[in-house]
Amino acid sequence: MTDANTAFTSDLADRFPGHVQGFESPFTHYGGRRAFHGMIETVRCLEDAGLIRSCLAEPGRGRVLVVDAGGCRRVAVLGDKMAALGLGNGWAGVLVNGAIRDCEALGRIDFGVLALGAVPIRGGLNGAGERGVELAFAGIAFRSGDYVYADADGILISDVGLM
Repeated sequence: MTDANTAFTSDLADRFPGHVQGFESPFTHYGGRRAFHGMIETVRCLEDAGLIRSCLAEPGRGRVLVVDAGGCRRVAVLGDKMAALGLGNGWAGVLVNGAIRDCEALGRIDFGVLALGAVPIRGGLNGAGERGVELAFAGIAFRSGDYVYADADGILISDVGLM
């Protein structure tokens, strides 16, 4: 991968037009790592961060956790402690269809975080939700085992590893 200051999604889109899907992203970068990529692991949860925490506690092997929190912005399902946990366990980043918190601290962690917005209220930690399921939001399907590439230019999804 190129360094965090270089856009690589544009290059991938040019080199592999038949293998990538892009979309108009409603997500904002919050993490200190602005460009990241990896194999997708999926989680669906609503107002509960327990399953996200358990995933990030496992070896990430450079994967990206894609979380469908139903687009909810009432509570955050990720904060600085979970991002640090993910980084320490080898995850590349998290894409959250929902809200996060601890924005200032997240910006200092070398971890990719994309989300719809921020809110200071924390979600539950009961572990409710589903893992490894196909997700669909922002007009795109996200499947465990596919790949995501993200930078300042946007987000690409591919069913094959391009890097």
